[in-house]
Amino acid sequence: MRSAAPSLARRAFLARSSALALASFGSLASLAGCGRSQATLERLAPDAVILAFGDSLTFGTGAGNGQSYPAQLERLVGRKVIAAGVPGEVSAAGLARLPGILDQVQPRLVILCHGGNDFLRRLPDAQVADNLRAMIRVARQRGANVMLVGVPKPGFFPSAPDFYADIASEFAIPYEEKALKKILTDNALKSDMIHPNAAGYALFAGVLAELLRKSGAV
Repeated sequence: MRSAAPSLARRAFLARSSALALASFGSLASLAGCGRSQATLERLAPDAVILAFGDSLTFGTGAGNGQSYPAQLERLVGRKVIAAGVPGEVSAAGLARLPGILDQVQPRLVILCHGGNDFLRRLPDAQVADNLRAMIRVARQRGANVMLVGVPKPGFFPSAPDFYADIASEFAIPYEEKALKKILTDNALKSDMIHPNAAGYALFAGVLAELLRKSGAV
């Protein structure tokens, strides 16, 4: 009987996190699918796999087990979401890692959220942009569609560099650019300066789920 207590406590914590995220979601719901996010995707079959690919934001740093955005997105969209996030990874390393993950997982959709560690290390924007373009090409060559997430550059007014929107337009893929900026400027939604907490990841998952619906994927 004692083993049930942590499970109940964990479910209660998740419920509180979801409630906080939902309270904020109303103000962010209009972000998904607006402006440059109108590209469409093929509908994902119920057994289709989504690959969430990135760094610590995809890994779920700052939240507990089962509270990362991929884990919460899976519950929202009813498709299997594989989390492939490596904390501290720069985009060049992500590009080198991606083909093997694609061959192993064989996803129908890749959610690409990368570049933050490049910014922290002050690597050139052009290098990040080239690596993201290469990742999108690699995914498409293996039959996967791509959704792009813009990662804010750290600063007093963090925002995703314009090259993310340019890449999304170039490849005609759905693009989410505002949710992380909102989350990382709200102390109630983040665990530290660069990572969401459980409620922040819940909100992020909700925005992505709405964009997947608006794009026709689910």
